[in-house]
Amino acid sequence: MNWKVEWRPFSIIAAVFALIYFVPLPELAGASRIIGSLRESLHLAQWYAREHVVLCLLPAFLIAGAIAVFVSQGSVLKYLGAGANRVLAYGVASTSGGILAVCSCTVLPLFAGIYKMGAGLGPATTFLYAGPAVNVLAIVLTARVLGLEMGLARAIGAVAFSIVIGVVMHSIFHKEELEKADQLGQVPDSSDGRALWQNALYFGSLVFILVFANWGRPGEAAGLWHSVYSARWLIVGLAATGLGVMLVVWLRAVWWSVLLAALPVVALALLAPRSPTLAFAAGIVGLAVVATKHKGEMNVWLGSSWGFAKQMLPLLLIGVLIAGGLLGRPGQEGLIPSAWISAAVGGNSLLANFMASVAGAFMYFATLTEVPILQGLIGNGMGKGPALALLLAGPALSLPNMLVIRSVMGTRRTVVFVVLTVSMVTVTGLIYGGFSG
Repeated sequence: MNWKVEWRPFSIIAAVFALIYFVPLPELAGASRIIGSLRESLHLAQWYAREHVVLCLLPAFLIAGAIAVFVSQGSVLKYLGAGANRVLAYGVASTSGGILAVCSCTVLPLFAGIYKMGAGLGPATTFLYAGPAVNVLAIVLTARVLGLEMGLARAIGAVAFSIVIGVVMHSIFHKEELEKADQLGQVPDSSDGRALWQNALYFGSLVFILVFANWGRPGEAAGLWHSVYSARWLIVGLAATGLGVMLVVWLRAVWWSVLLAALPVVALALLAPRSPTLAFAAGIVGLAVVATKHKGEMNVWLGSSWGFAKQMLPLLLIGVLIAGGLLGRPGQEGLIPSAWISAAVGGNSLLANFMASVAGAFMYFATLTEVPILQGLIGNGMGKGPALALLLAGPALSLPNMLVIRSVMGTRRTVVFVVLTVSMVTVTGLIYGGFSG
């Protein structure tokens, strides 16, 4: 990776991010709907930049880059490739959300990482759907707020859908998958010389950082989930310390450069404990600086992570701006009046379930936010079938998500994936609504 060449696109992306992050956006009372939609577009983009880019996307890009560099292609083909054991491949991919509490955008770098390394289209799209949909915290919150019946329906539907969607995608593009498997079968496997347990610890530290940095505040101020929430930054700090040790011992990073990179993180954590994002961002910057000075695997890792970021961040920004302009933020009006959506999802008709599926597919839901939004819609007359449809479509898809998926696996596969998801969710909502009354 030639960083002198990459400096220009990095500077542009960083400048746009800083502008969106820091620019003041005053409320405009009495503004027209068009002006209001533009305001909502910018507000949603700013919220996304402040809440998700640093804590969610940057760690996800690092994990995706690490997959491309440190995981052998032979391992990916063995467990997730087109010729892998189907029970194992789809079982691993469909339960991934139980570990990764990510949203529809954060899962994208991870999906791109395993897909480009040779994962079959079926297991890869199963992971793509299951990553945000099979979220233990979200399912538990759904059961508590919306009832046990809805929580169970969401859990069973999400796992089943992810597998069915993956199997159907594999069947539709079976011929192309065989050609891909033949090409990848000719690529010799490579090994970095590290033991499996070493790579497991390395990836485990990155996953811990991603998961616990984004651990949501539980509804109750007591119990296990609240205890984990209270200790989340301590867990992140321990995982980051372990990662630093591994960088020195296994990746041959210069110990004093890692120590120097850690000093600003510690200082910001002590001086600004109420703003942990500052210390987190300093850690990402420090890691990048150390990697750019390294001539070995760390430099390649950073280059791979930057490749994913350069490909996806502009598309995600465009998608968030469009989604915000059309639908607005939760509780706010975009170009499409929220009353239209509320009126369209009442009852349990085929149209109501379809509208709920489409709205969920195009709106952006951060992890766990779909439950209170849905609670409000149900209070305004939304049927149980459309409610489940929105729960199954919303967390797994979004307009920004679709734009990035297209750049990874092409237009045809993306269209089929979206149509499959919306169709299955619509039918499931219709059946569930009929049985639940």
